[in-house]
Amino acid sequence: MPDLDTVLKQLSRTIVERKKGAVLSFQEYMQLVAERPDAMMRNIFQLFHDMVKSYVSEGVDEYPDDPESINFVNYDCRRLFVENSDRPFFADRLFANRLMNHVAAMKSGARQNKIYIFEGPPGSGKSTFLNNLLMKFEEYANTEEGTCYEVVWHLDRRILGSFKEHQVGSFLEKLSHLLDEYELDPQEFSDAKNALQRGADVVEVPCPSHDSPLLMIDKQQRRPFFDDLFQNDSFKWRLFTEKEYDWVFRDSPCTICSSLFQALAARLEDPADLFRMIQVRPYRFNRRLGEGITVFNPGDKSMKMNILTNELLQRKIDLLLGDSNEVKYLFSNYAKTNNGIYALMDVKSHNAERLLELHNIISEGIHKVEDIEENVRSLFIALMNPEDERSIEGVQSFTDRIEFINIPYVMDLNTEVEIYRNIFGKHIDSSFLPRVLHNFARVIISTRMNIKSDALLEWIGDPEKYRLYCDEHLQILKMEIYTGHIPDWLSEEDRKRLNAKRRKKIIAESEHEGEHGFSGRESIKIFSDFYAAYARKDKMITMSHLSTFFTRWHKELKESIPEGFMESLVHNYDYVVLQEVKEALYYYNEAQIERDILHYMFAVNFEIGAVEICRFTGERLEITEEFLSGIEGRLVGARSELEARLAFRQETQKEYTGRTLTQEILVEDKKPQQTMLFQTLHDRYVFNLKEKVLEPFLENANFRRAIKDYDTDAFKTYDKRIRDDVTFLINNLSSEKFKYTKQCAKEICVYVIDNDLARKFHI
Repeated sequence: MPDLDTVLKQLSRTIVERKKGAVLSFQEYMQLVAERPDAMMRNIFQLFHDMVKSYVSEGVDEYPDDPESINFVNYDCRRLFVENSDRPFFADRLFANRLMNHVAAMKSGARQNKIYIFEGPPGSGKSTFLNNLLMKFEEYANTEEGTCYEVVWHLDRRILGSFKEHQVGSFLEKLSHLLDEYELDPQEFSDAKNALQRGADVVEVPCPSHDSPLLMIDKQQRRPFFDDLFQNDSFKWRLFTEKEYDWVFRDSPCTICSSLFQALAARLEDPADLFRMIQVRPYRFNRRLGEGITVFNPGDKSMKMNILTNELLQRKIDLLLGDSNEVKYLFSNYAKTNNGIYALMDVKSHNAERLLELHNIISEGIHKVEDIEENVRSLFIALMNPEDERSIEGVQSFTDRIEFINIPYVMDLNTEVEIYRNIFGKHIDSSFLPRVLHNFARVIISTRMNIKSDALLEWIGDPEKYRLYCDEHLQILKMEIYTGHIPDWLSEEDRKRLNAKRRKKIIAESEHEGEHGFSGRESIKIFSDFYAAYARKDKMITMSHLSTFFTRWHKELKESIPEGFMESLVHNYDYVVLQEVKEALYYYNEAQIERDILHYMFAVNFEIGAVEICRFTGERLEITEEFLSGIEGRLVGARSELEARLAFRQETQKEYTGRTLTQEILVEDKKPQQTMLFQTLHDRYVFNLKEKVLEPFLENANFRRAIKDYDTDAFKTYDKRIRDDVTFLINNLSSEKFKYTKQCAKEICVYVIDNDLARKFHI
């Protein structure tokens, strides 16, 4: 058994070393500033930005080469809001982009004199969001990566030379009366007396406002000082030119630090002695103690006395400075969160009063404490329900200082599904045919969306043309765009018309959605009922179950769902599964497709009747109308009109001569198969080939029966061609791409055939 004394000594040594290592001299701190300026020169807004970025990696753009991208990316916020959280918060794509944009603006300095109010309806997860955000901020700020530093004065009696014997006696007498008044332990007084009489050389005065040590440099001297400190590099350029670092040159130290600085400067002949008394230590954030993070709930009553002090420390300061009364160690509660976070959990009751009290503090950055001014540069955050906005109505100058950030019900169907998986377990996926679980989420989200979308109508025009894939209000289309996905069933013309301006308008409409419909709590209850009703070990949950649940079993829920939405959702599902079955069944000769496309790219540059050697394949081509129209039938569609084919031919020739040949092949030295034109033509070719893939099988009754008999002894009775086709189809659907099980694949194939989906969509 190890020696307990040895273990405790080692523990004590570790604590002492940690304590000693935590405090730096001003000179040591400035050395760190010179070495790591990005990490050391941060105010609360920069620290908050760095914290969020450390937990949320760069977002993923599914269409990185799209010139009309609006940077609406997929951020993974799980490390920030889900991991190690008792109550996870799931940020959908819309909210994540909204939050990241605001965080970026905070760092730039453009929105620092504001209060950020996260507004959303009850049940949208606001409190969970804020609690998790503050938990991760506190965690990050107390790591080496997130450490910020604050000033703590070490007033050295030996340097000041102001501890006279009679002053020591006077101080001890006053201290004795003070201790008697508070009925403290005489032993504690004796220890304090002995320590002072032995000559306690240093009086430690922490800055209650957590001032950055950088502010101890005189404002007038900061620019030349940093000019000398840093080399002429990129950081120095940003420091002197970007608004993000305005605070370094603009902000002043708190009144206590300013008073101490002035008092010491008047008494010390050597200014170096003054800076030796400025020590630097990590700014320790602690929500429970209200240090750096303070959170108020609506029921928390206001303090009767919001003026704080430390009488014992004040006496020590007075003694050192000769009762000059130059330094008043007074501060308020706001000082404890200076350069930290001040948060209001729901703006109502006492928090409504607190919000109004912040008016002058936010606009001016100053709070009055008796007759002195106190600096307050905090990140102010509040949560609010829409109906509570009336508490700030009529104060125009204050509303200008408010930055509202919507936090509505989830509008991204992928996030809605993640919530179900988190609550009920990831195993729920195995109970559903693919896409049915996500369609449940679509039904829930449809109740949260506005019926009319001006942005979509301006873009699409007449929704009737998509009646086989989408609802008349285009909500299914909008849900896809909210997830960052552009559906394949859109016409090429509409895809081209979806420019950045239109995308922004569509995304902007989300700011006014998610305030009504099924709340987060209601959706969980509805899903629980649905899952309990249909989940079986031997049977998958299908679209038929989903439709029945909302239209027959729970008609009261149907009233909240937009009229016709369920029928359109079934149509959309039918179209998607049909495309999957067709793609899984599709055979093609890639070499032949490549050869046709290269011949077409080359041939469109010549007149009808020409005979040429293709520069890409070396084959002799007779360029006839039949030759071109044969390939165009696979590129544009066999039923396309002559006018459409000629227009497509001309557009292809223009693209080939304008960019493919002159830029990509000759300048960039790309192979023809690597050009954008080839890839576009390849996608078209493959798509149109797939259009007819089901026709040979739909007329064959044995094909359906073979699917049902797959994986049984009866399957062996079918001829080899049918067995090969069915096996190929089932194996492809069971691959990683489609994620069906073999049983699911059989069910979906029979569903496609029995419902005659190929003819339903005229394919």
